[in-house]
Amino acid sequence: MDKKKHPFLYDLSHNRTKWLMLLPAAVAVILMCYIPMAGIVLAFKEYNYHDGIFGSPWVGLENFRYFFQSGKAFTTTRNTILYNIAFLFVNTFLEIVCAILLSELAGKWFKRITQSVMFLPYFISWVVVGAFIYNMLNYEFGAVNTLLRQLEMEPVDIYSKKALWPFILVAASAFKSVGYGTVMYLASIMNIDGQLFEAADLDGANMWQKIKYITLPCIRPTVVILFLLAIGTIMKGDFQMFWQVTGNNPMVLDVTDVIDTYVTRSLLNLQEFGMTSAAGLYQSVFSFILVLIANRIVKKVEPDYALF
Repeated sequence: MDKKKHPFLYDLSHNRTKWLMLLPAAVAVILMCYIPMAGIVLAFKEYNYHDGIFGSPWVGLENFRYFFQSGKAFTTTRNTILYNIAFLFVNTFLEIVCAILLSELAGKWFKRITQSVMFLPYFISWVVVGAFIYNMLNYEFGAVNTLLRQLEMEPVDIYSKKALWPFILVAASAFKSVGYGTVMYLASIMNIDGQLFEAADLDGANMWQKIKYITLPCIRPTVVILFLLAIGTIMKGDFQMFWQVTGNNPMVLDVTDVIDTYVTRSLLNLQEFGMTSAAGLYQSVFSFILVLIANRIVKKVEPDYALF
């Protein structure tokens, strides 16, 4: 078979084993990600159970108009974007700092134990985290207010204080995510050529100078790639976190309601399938545009670090 005329068929015939190994993953992605995309048509239809997804009447952009005129579109979009930006910068900073600190630890067993303890929260369900936070912050029997009462101080009704919840949610996100991100950055640091550090030691560089001039520049590609991937989810709120940690508390919805929680509440209470689909499509398109813009900027500044 001619390699120049039929490059794909040539590769397929000469790398059959690799393509067969890829096949199950490709089938799973097609079934779970691409075929359900046909449901996008719900965003432009007035869905009813009798006619089904494809038989329901078309309504054009009415579902989008309903979403934006509901009064929640701006608030939920603002909260979603601002929270994800806060999560991105705070978590990335903590992950890099923790990865560098772990890489500088001398004790092998202490390093492994510390890394495992940091990674453990990633596997804890948000239901458990939400219950833990509730038992910490509850007004009547929470640990924080119990301590305040013992100190003869006035207890605080945290579940009605809107100003406190952005900090609580950022802290909860860091608790769950920093350990996982630290492992990725630590792996990147471990791949740095050890001869660079040996040369720096010979030149009399201290620890901070090695971090500044060797470690940080060498892990920059990893930081950029993970940043670009995170940009793609900047319009996707972590539904489980916002739902479980806040307990869907109506008193703080102005500062904790994101698109995902608003859509879920609308689906449960109003059965508005068209509007929820329109909100989901709005999220996806906006995220796709952000990825293209961010990748374009990175491509102009550092072409080697761009995704495509």
